[in-house]
Amino acid sequence: MDYDIIVIGGGHAGIEACLAASRTGFKTLLITQSLDAIGRLSCNPAVGGLAKGNIVREVDALGGEMGRLIDSTMIQFRMLNKSRGPAVQAPRAQADKFSYSRLAKETLEKQSGLELFMDTVTDILTQDGKACGVLTQRGMSFTSRAVVLTTGTFMDGRIFIGEYDHRAGRLGEEAAIGLGDALRAKGFTTGRMKTGTPARVRLSSLHLEKMERQDGDSEIVPFSFMTESIDRVQMPCWITYTNEKTHKIIMDNIHRSPLYGGKIVGKGPRYCPSIEDKVVRFPDRDRHQIFVEPEGAGTEEMYLNGLSSSLPEEVQRDFIHSMEGLEDAVVMRPAYAVEYDYIDPLTLKSSLESKVLENLFIAGQTNGTSGYEEAACQGLMAGINACQKLKKAPPLVLSRTEAYIGVLIDDLVTKGTKEPYRMFTSRAEYMLSLRHDTADERLTRKGYECGLATEERLQRLEYKLSRTEALEDLLHHRSFEQKNAYEAIKRPEITIEDMVGKVEGLDEFESSVRKRTELKIKYDGYIKLQEKLVDRFVRLESIVIPDDFDYDSVDGISAESREKFKQIRPESVGRASRISGVRTSDIGVLLVYLRK
Repeated sequence: MDYDIIVIGGGHAGIEACLAASRTGFKTLLITQSLDAIGRLSCNPAVGGLAKGNIVREVDALGGEMGRLIDSTMIQFRMLNKSRGPAVQAPRAQADKFSYSRLAKETLEKQSGLELFMDTVTDILTQDGKACGVLTQRGMSFTSRAVVLTTGTFMDGRIFIGEYDHRAGRLGEEAAIGLGDALRAKGFTTGRMKTGTPARVRLSSLHLEKMERQDGDSEIVPFSFMTESIDRVQMPCWITYTNEKTHKIIMDNIHRSPLYGGKIVGKGPRYCPSIEDKVVRFPDRDRHQIFVEPEGAGTEEMYLNGLSSSLPEEVQRDFIHSMEGLEDAVVMRPAYAVEYDYIDPLTLKSSLESKVLENLFIAGQTNGTSGYEEAACQGLMAGINACQKLKKAPPLVLSRTEAYIGVLIDDLVTKGTKEPYRMFTSRAEYMLSLRHDTADERLTRKGYECGLATEERLQRLEYKLSRTEALEDLLHHRSFEQKNAYEAIKRPEITIEDMVGKVEGLDEFESSVRKRTELKIKYDGYIKLQEKLVDRFVRLESIVIPDDFDYDSVDGISAESREKFKQIRPESVGRASRISGVRTSDIGVLLVYLRK
C-alpha cells in the first residue's frame, strides 16, 4: 500500500505530524502500537508551564492541534508567574487525561486523507539511500515518499520497579522491539535515556483536610487563538510535603533502587529527578513539595507530582504513607522508571530530517527531549517539513529569535543532548520577544504559507493587529491626568485599565486588545534594545555554509573545532558559533574564509 507520508507513533509528536501532513493535502498513514493509547498523557496529566505554555501557543499559531485539545479537556487553569514580568509568564492547565486521549483519537479519525493502522514498526524500508516505507512486526510493508519517526519511550523500552524489570514503553504496554537494531544497522547513532512517573493513589483514601488546597485562576486564558473563551467548573489540586521519615525510608532502601544499583544506564532528566534522586542529591533539604493532582473528572486516580520513583512497590507504599494526608493512601498504580533508545540529534538537519537517511524525519523523545509540549512542536515541524520536501519547497526552519520551537530545535541539532532535554525560558536569549501572547503574530503567517494555518486564523490575526494599531493611535491623541495617554502607560504604576472610563473611546476596545496594547507600549524600549541584538544574530545566520564545505581546506582552525564542524555540518556561521566547545577564534577564521 502506498502513501505520501507515514508517521510512526501515536503520541503527541505523531498526532501533530500526521495532522500537518494530511491537512496539507498529502495521503498519510499513522502506524501505532495501540489505537487506544493515542495522545495518552502517560506522566503528569497537564499541558503547558514555564516556556512549555509558550510552545503550545506557538504550535497553535502554526496550525497545530495541542492547544485546541487542552482547551476542550482542561479541568484546572493557572497562569504561572503572574507576579513577574510578561516574558516569563506562561499558561498551564491540568487535563482530564482520558478525555484528552479520546478527543485526540476522534480528531485523527475524522481527518480526511489520514488512515490509522495498529501494528509495530520494526524497520525502515530504503531505496537509493532514501526512506521509502516501513516494515511491521506482523510482516506488513507500506511504501511512502517520506517517513516521520516518533517512537517516544517505546523503542527498546524497559520499565523498572525495584528488582522487577520488563520490556515496555509504559506500564502495561509492550515495547517496540527490533527498530533500534534496524536503525543501528543502517548507521544511526543511538543511546539510552531514562524517565519516570509517580504512583497514582485513590482520592477517597486521602485526607485532603490535612493538605493545602490549590485552586485554578478565576480567568481562563485559552491556549488556542481560535478558542473564544472557556467557562468551566475547575477541580482543585492539593499540596503536601515529604518529611524526615519519608527520607529515611528512601535512604534505608536506596540499594534496592535500579537507578543506584546499576541496572539503569540511561541518563535521567536533571530538572525532573526521582524522589530518591532528590533525597540523595539534596541531603540538607528537610522536605520536598508534592502536588496531588486529579487525573480526570471521571476517575478516583490522583497523580503525585514530584514523587516519581523506581523503588520497590512496598517501599513506595511506606514512603507515601509517611506524608501528611497520605497516611491511608491506596496505591492504584505504582511508580516506575522507563529506559529507552533515542537517536543522537546531532545527526539531524534543522528541518528534523535525518542526515543519515534522506526523507526520514525524526521528532519527539526519539530525539532526546522530555515533555509532551517539546514532542508536539517537533512533530509539527517534522510533519510540515516532510510536506515541504515532497513539494520541493524550502524547509520551514524557525529562528531562535522568533520562537521557542526554534530555540529547542537549534539546541538539539547544534549542541546535542546526553540527558532528556527540557525547555526553559532561560534557554531563550530573546524571551521578551517570545511571549506566549504574541505567538500568533510571530508564526501564523508562516503556518498559512505552508498551507496549515487557515484563512480564518489569518483573518483573526489581521483583525487583532488592526485593533491594536487603532488603540495605539487613539492613545496618542488622548490625555490622561494632564499627560499624553500613550506616554502615561509607559509609567510602571499606571495600567490601561486605570484609564477605562476616563479616556474617551477606550471602553470600545476588547479587554484582550487593551492588555496586549499595554504590554506592547510598556516594553517597547526593551524590545527595541533586543532588536539590535537580533539584527546581529540574523547577520551571522545569513552567512550560509555549503553542505559540501571542505573544512580541511581552511588553515588556522583548531583540530577540535574542525572535527565538530565536520561531524555536525552546521548550515550557517551562526549555528557553527553555538556548537559546544567551538572557539570564538575559529569562528573568526571561518568568517574570513567564507567572505573571501
